[in-house]
Amino acid sequence: MFIFSSLKNSLFIVCATVLAFTASAQVPFNIDSENSLTIERIYSAPSLNGPTSKQLKYSPDGTTVTYLKAKETDNNRFDLWQYNIANAQHELLVDSDSIFSGKEELSDEEKARRERQRVYGSGIIEYVLSNDGKKILFPINGDLYLFTLETKKSRRLTLDQAYETDIKFSPKDRYVSFIKEQNIYIIDLNNNTQTQLTDDGAGTIKNGMAEFVAQEEMDRMTGYWWSPNEKHIAFLRIDEKNVETAIRNEIYAEEVKLFEQRYPATGTNNVEVSLRSIKLNTEKVTTYNLGSDKDIYIARVDWLPDSKTISYQWQNRSQQTLKLNFQRLNARRPRTVIEETSNHWINLNNDLRFLKDSKQFIWASERDGFKHLYLYNYDGELISQLTKGDWVVDRLITVDEKQNWLYFTGRADTPIEKHLYKVTLDGKSPEHVTRISKRSGFHKIAFANDKQSYLDNFSNRTTPPQLSLHKANGNRLTYLIENTIDENHPVFPYQDTLVTPKFGSIKSDDGSTDLYYKLYTPKSLAPGKKYPVIVNVYGGPHAQRVTNTWGGANMTQYMVNNGYVVFQLDNRGSNYRGTEFEFAIYKHLGSVELDDQISGVKYLHTLPFVDKERIGIFGHSYGGYMALMAMFKAGDYFTAGVSGAPVTDWMLYDTHYTERYLGHPETNKDGYEASSVFPYVKQFDDKNNSLFLYHGMADDNVLFTNTTKLIKTLQDENKIFELMTYPGSKHSMRGKKVKTHLNYSIMNFFDRKLKQ
Repeated sequence: MFIFSSLKNSLFIVCATVLAFTASAQVPFNIDSENSLTIERIYSAPSLNGPTSKQLKYSPDGTTVTYLKAKETDNNRFDLWQYNIANAQHELLVDSDSIFSGKEELSDEEKARRERQRVYGSGIIEYVLSNDGKKILFPINGDLYLFTLETKKSRRLTLDQAYETDIKFSPKDRYVSFIKEQNIYIIDLNNNTQTQLTDDGAGTIKNGMAEFVAQEEMDRMTGYWWSPNEKHIAFLRIDEKNVETAIRNEIYAEEVKLFEQRYPATGTNNVEVSLRSIKLNTEKVTTYNLGSDKDIYIARVDWLPDSKTISYQWQNRSQQTLKLNFQRLNARRPRTVIEETSNHWINLNNDLRFLKDSKQFIWASERDGFKHLYLYNYDGELISQLTKGDWVVDRLITVDEKQNWLYFTGRADTPIEKHLYKVTLDGKSPEHVTRISKRSGFHKIAFANDKQSYLDNFSNRTTPPQLSLHKANGNRLTYLIENTIDENHPVFPYQDTLVTPKFGSIKSDDGSTDLYYKLYTPKSLAPGKKYPVIVNVYGGPHAQRVTNTWGGANMTQYMVNNGYVVFQLDNRGSNYRGTEFEFAIYKHLGSVELDDQISGVKYLHTLPFVDKERIGIFGHSYGGYMALMAMFKAGDYFTAGVSGAPVTDWMLYDTHYTERYLGHPETNKDGYEASSVFPYVKQFDDKNNSLFLYHGMADDNVLFTNTTKLIKTLQDENKIFELMTYPGSKHSMRGKKVKTHLNYSIMNFFDRKLKQ
């Protein structure tokens, strides 16, 4: 009865709200010229970025590269392809339509997992290459398929009503493993037998699965790990019984689905977690001692090369302590090898790497204020610091132990570009790293197993994504995808209208910090004319917007083509600038970030072509939160704001993210209050300023409650605003129809508020 009543009331409130606040926005959309870049074209196939690939995997022998590629007729349906390096030929391996061409029926768990991964589309959207490079495993419509490269044939491994997820090959390729119905299963490929390894997964118990905050906030999408010798599987068993249940509506066009979601809102209970291992030949399960403090996170789990020891990264609730623990399979207690502490928080990374030829490992730390790499032995003794300087390592790529080189990507040249570097493993010159990548821009790197060559997925502000093969010294051998803009390229008809952004930096208002910006201006600035501005903001941690990367014919270009100046600035709290830059937001969100965005607007006021009376702001997620803070607290600087899927009250967001930056609500009550948008709603001057809100009605990350709570508060304060909601849409607002309508709505709003 309670659930039915809640559902009925929620439907009434939402429908009434949508009807009331979309009625005021009913004015015709702009009609695009046939010869101009249109919003429909931006989200249509073929992609204006040209031929691109995703999930590239180098074969172990270095002869081929496999990847996923969208169909020319559908940007969101993917097939499996291969590139043969010797003959420079691309080959379609698996046409997804040949396996399943209907509409996929995903489980709720898989829908949520894909949203956490930011994976979208249909067809083959993920695949796993075997360790010997001879087989490929992929799921379609809830079942697993095994493709053999020698025969070029696929066979179905599973056929049941359950949904298999988190698929893996075992290290020696004898087994395929997966999660089904909250338990771990394996298939022995030698005899095609399926074995269920855990049996208590049900209800609130999940074996081998990553909990919500691990997926969404820790960048950990799995909960089980094979030992190198294939004899054991380490796994996490989680129990959600103490996590509060949120009754959440997902509102679709033709129905409303009701979910009882275990959502760990900040200040409430997390899952109970235990670390276990199972021995395959006996199916015996061992549970390990994680200590007396049960209110913890297990952020990472890795095996040591000997298959006798499990390493795990233990994080306390405040995220101010991170321990690397070694757990021997036959030992009663773990051994702490490294312990990192901070007065603010400790960022997680994926850079732990155990060397094969010695009992040493690489560890990444921000202890000196910047993320750098360190070499340790198994006793936890520091051997040497491998990189050093007032710049950050982005990611450890590979280690060539034979040649004594460590390869990594980082920002040693400039924070707005990512390059490939190398440094010696002896640690004799950590300040002197060697840059390998040659062209200015962003380089995403994948090395071959023999460390002699690598793939470079490159772009910059004038070059669309290119995929090339290089020697380890950086010399290019060939292009796999050159992606030259010629008359056959999809973006060619619009090339003359594309604007190249300008980069620069300004000082923060207190003069302490350089803030990088990116500025787009209309192609031909008329003398004496002043133009409206759209500040495109994200502003949150672990993000960076001002980068020398390809933007292409996107919505920013559409805005510029339609007479707007577009401005982006990375404020303090964002990524790749060191801990002092990041820690400025600790225990008080939305303050320093907004101050820096205002500094950017003050810079815009100095430009002769900017109309300071017509400056708007637009952001999604944390950017939506920033747009609200700007409209409510800084209305003198911003005339109109678009806020998408915003967090409005940090008490509604999850534990791991929120407490990292604000601490526990019990110890920082004032900080939570000041970081919410609600204390500032009364300051919103709706007579002179305008606000447009949008939110997906099936958002399970930033819950729709954030917006409905704001709607009610704005109504209670008699503040006029506009609202657009999207039935069935999650946080990422996927789909051509949704994106097209959403962006027309945004541009319609800005045109009415900034151009008239």
